[in-house]
Amino acid sequence: MQARAIVRIQNPHHHNIFRRKKHQTSLNIRPTSLTSDSCPCMREMSTSSNLGFPKAQETTLVHHLLFRPSFPGEMRLSIRLAYLFLYNLLQFCGHTWIFANMTARFLTFGGDALADTFYAVGVVMSLCQLLSVLELFHIADGIEKARLLPRFVQVMTRNFLLFMVIVSQEEIQSKPVVCAQFYLWNILDLLRYPHVLLCLMGTDSFGMLWARYTLSIPIYIVSVITEGITIHQSLPYFESLGTYSFQLSLPVSAGIYFPILLKAYLPLLAVGACATVWHSLRARELRLDKWNKKIKRK
Repeated sequence: MQARAIVRIQNPHHHNIFRRKKHQTSLNIRPTSLTSDSCPCMREMSTSSNLGFPKAQETTLVHHLLFRPSFPGEMRLSIRLAYLFLYNLLQFCGHTWIFANMTARFLTFGGDALADTFYAVGVVMSLCQLLSVLELFHIADGIEKARLLPRFVQVMTRNFLLFMVIVSQEEIQSKPVVCAQFYLWNILDLLRYPHVLLCLMGTDSFGMLWARYTLSIPIYIVSVITEGITIHQSLPYFESLGTYSFQLSLPVSAGIYFPILLKAYLPLLAVGACATVWHSLRARELRLDKWNKKIKRK
């Protein structure tokens, strides 16, 4: 009787503990797999499915859609990937429109279209080059894996030439060298942005990889030479009009003569181009070796 009394006294407390533990575990349980027996919707899908996938793939797909864990780190990663994809897609569409517009105008009007190139595509080109400044923040923040110095040289030289030289001088905008410069910039970007998009989607190909890291090197060298020619042709206009040239009175009396700054900028442009080409050759070697190792593993 004493043993029974003890059991009767302890049973309610033990039952409450068991109910509390069962309630806690039921809150923490997360389904790890779905089968046709455990979920009515999966039972219905297993009998009549229109997805076109095998049964195991359908189970994994529905489990991924219904029970995907939403941790802050994973959400942040997915937002970054979506942002990078939209940014590169926007740049690709912009440069594709510029290239198609310039080509159509050249095929339609011939050599006369060279003088109106900037008036036709100058606004879109300016927007694309301004947006390219965000790439420096992508690399600095770690969103994009790339070297900061070569990208900084490329972005800043383009924006300096476009806004400080071409936009400020209407006489230089109708020069054929501006049309050639825009063509070279677009070809370089049309080699880079599609490759980045394919890498983000996980469908990169050897053809795009080879074009991105091989064809872009000689095109970049010609582009830098064209930038130097553009600056050289703009010097007489800056000298005659005095654009960006001014006199300082405080703290000391001194004059800032912009054509001299442009002449001093040309050697810096050459040094930056040499560093970028060296980095591009090294990146090409690393990327191609990585691709060859990937093929050997398969």
